[in-house]
Amino acid sequence: MTKNGQPKIVIIGGGTGLPVLLRGLKKYPLDITAVVTVADDGGSSGRLRDEMDIPPPGDIRNVLAALSDVEPLIEEMFQHRFTSNELSGHSLGNLILAAMTSITGNFVHAIQEMSKVLNVNGRVLPAATESVVLHAEMEDGTIVSGESKIPYSGKKIRRVFLTPEIAQPLPETIHAIRQADLIILGPGSLFTSILPNLLVPKLGQEVARAKAKKVYICNLMTQAGETLDFTASDHVKALYNHMKCSFLDTILVNSENIPESILNRYSEELAKPVHFDFNQLYELGLEVVQGEIMSLENGVIRHDTKEVASILYNLLINETNKRYKA
Repeated sequence: MTKNGQPKIVIIGGGTGLPVLLRGLKKYPLDITAVVTVADDGGSSGRLRDEMDIPPPGDIRNVLAALSDVEPLIEEMFQHRFTSNELSGHSLGNLILAAMTSITGNFVHAIQEMSKVLNVNGRVLPAATESVVLHAEMEDGTIVSGESKIPYSGKKIRRVFLTPEIAQPLPETIHAIRQADLIILGPGSLFTSILPNLLVPKLGQEVARAKAKKVYICNLMTQAGETLDFTASDHVKALYNHMKCSFLDTILVNSENIPESILNRYSEELAKPVHFDFNQLYELGLEVVQGEIMSLENGVIRHDTKEVASILYNLLINETNKRYKA
């Protein structure tokens, strides 16, 4: 807990799930640290990564925007994506982060400076000090390299791993994990948004041994190319297998029914609701928290940022009360 009494929370992830969660959590009196994957190699991020030899800025940009406290027009400008000429596909925020990295000579410094400009509520830290490449070993033994290519291989993933294997987390990240009152994983793509963070050697080890309560926010839907037919316990087992230990305390799952019309549309993508196999989750020693944590945005299923944030905040307050009374 900070000197001003705010509980410390560390959220680890990437992709679209992490910003959704942070937009809700930033409304609470919390000391927030967001640890964001640097394995992205697609789209604008991939182009800037290759051309400028910098970590991919896209996931970082989305998290900065989610935690920002600026006029909506400023955030909209930061997130604006060009659609014509040489800049087509690039977002302005990605270009600004690339320019700031060039000016300061350091990607982390660039994030810190942009955090000031955007009046960010919390700290945003890349999972590693350099870009990493995510690889997947498939069930047939073949290797697919590149975060953006893995979901489209058409094969079942056995494991994922990083190069370079000696990738290092920031000292600030390790400190935040050690001081945290609550550590949250997800929501997000299991193999391409969450595990790339934990596979950074010292980062994953620190999460596993941290004293803080560790909560996994389970995905609402399975994902073709990553978690086809996965149950909730399959998600947890994949995390445990990669970390070579059991380390979670709590899993947050959805109790809300999804409309049939939405399910039919998702079935075209071979996606279906994650089955919450409670007996297996209990056998894994997990506390299972259920809630109506789903929202629909233009027919797209997302976690309900307000409801998830409320549940997590109550978990956190209960946990900190226990700890500081002990």
